Amino acid sequence: MQGQPPRGVYVLCAGRVKLTVCSQDGRSLITRISTPGEVLGLAATLSGKPYYLTAETLTPSEVNFIKCDDFLRFLHEHGDACVRVAQQLAQNFQTATEQISLLGLSSSVSERLAKFLLSLGAREGQAGGGLRLKLTYTHEEIGQMIGISRETVTRLLADFKKNRIINLKGSTLVISNRPALEALAGP
Repeated sequence: MQGQPPRGVYVLCAGRVKLTVCSQDGRSLITRISTPGEVLGLAATLSGKPYYLTAETLTPSEVNFIKCDDFLRFLHEHGDACVRVAQQLAQNFQTATEQISLLGLSSSVSERLAKFLLSLGAREGQAGGGLRLKLTYTHEEIGQMIGISRETVTRLLADFKKNRIINLKGSTLVISNRPALEALAGP
């Protein structure tokens, strides 16, 4: 939980977990979605500073907890594990940098959403009649990831659909006009 002193790390074995940071006025930003194999709470446990993020499961999940002292002892005894920890911290940094770029350098909300959809498609999409992906996030969650309101996400998706850039049927989203979406995303 954001602001609490670190008790240890959480190894995500199954499921998906959203990591959010909240402002004092109640606004929240999803910093990333964690998947199995990730270790949550690394930075706080290693630095001794309070957790910066709040973790919330998106799907039924299995998580194993390792107390601070046990985790730090394990790292001291198994130097090769330190490399894996460094790799995950580097990946977390890369993800945070990409999100900062998306939020800070995008000139419009449609550009943010276009970049988000292209990134999601690159990670989770399947080819075949356009880039097809299962949209497992609510409009609210997408908005929290890219710093816009749920209503704006809904309106933009409707605009993209109207302009035949995407096709949305239930939770399946097809990027039917990738060049147009890339043009919206900008360089």
